[in-house]
Amino acid sequence: MKLVFLDRQTLAPDVKLRSPDFAHQWQSFQHTAPEQVEERLQDADIAIVNKVRLKAATLARLPRLKLVAIAATGSDNVDLAACRAAGIRVCNIRGYSENSVPEHALALIMALNRSITAYHASVIAGRWQQAGQFCYFDYPVRDLAGQTLGLVGYGTIARDLERLATALGMKVMVAARKGQPAGEGRLAFDEVLARADVLSLHCPLTPETRNLIGPRELALMKSDALLINVGRGGLVDESALLAALENGTIGGAGFDVVTQEPPAPDNPLLQALRYPNFILTPHVAWASHSAMQRLADQLIDNIEAFVAGRAQNCLV
Repeated sequence: MKLVFLDRQTLAPDVKLRSPDFAHQWQSFQHTAPEQVEERLQDADIAIVNKVRLKAATLARLPRLKLVAIAATGSDNVDLAACRAAGIRVCNIRGYSENSVPEHALALIMALNRSITAYHASVIAGRWQQAGQFCYFDYPVRDLAGQTLGLVGYGTIARDLERLATALGMKVMVAARKGQPAGEGRLAFDEVLARADVLSLHCPLTPETRNLIGPRELALMKSDALLINVGRGGLVDESALLAALENGTIGGAGFDVVTQEPPAPDNPLLQALRYPNFILTPHVAWASHSAMQRLADQLIDNIEAFVAGRAQNCLV
């Protein structure tokens, strides 16, 4: 049984990957370019990928492939329909970042509400030394207690963020799917956008959710509301967000993801970094060491379960 990990560098070097408990050959590449995928998987029984794309045309030329083990939760980089048609099983990682991602989202919410990065930058620039008194009020400082958090998507991570936010005195609303009626504890999508002080996105990227938040949705939000995205970059129209920040029609935003990663030099969110009420981190919300180690352990668990004939965490 041959296993090929196409993008090992997506896990930190000190994260341990234990050896699977069956006879195997293991091959690992730090990075794989699109034109190298087919060649490297030509004689593989199991492909391990995090962000490398496996397209239908490539999969069709890999008759030996039996399993795609995704070293992440998101699966939009793998053509699931093509895998299903070819009889290739696909499994992913679940529940590994239930602390890391919600804590990162909360950190963005807190930093923006209290203008932490803006004040830090102003001290570096000498503003405090020139203030003439013990403090200054260049940027807003708001308490979380009493604010309303709107959640779009309500899986494990959103629920854990709800728990943290509630402990800090925030009220929480959960949005129904866009275009769907309210019900079962969920409010209409537009109502949540209009009422939330903080809107946090936690849904997968699908054709239906791409650009879920665009000019119309941003216009519905309060002028001092915050938009948080630790999910997928494609959920937000980035040019529309840049325009909202430029025009002051949104209170601020904290993102851990962009549509194309790494971002191109002309990505609108890189331009947005000049604004003190925008924070961008490089897709590291999931990347606490403990979360990455749980991911690595579950990855091998998934592979061992498949080989033992009891496949788990299957998408296909």
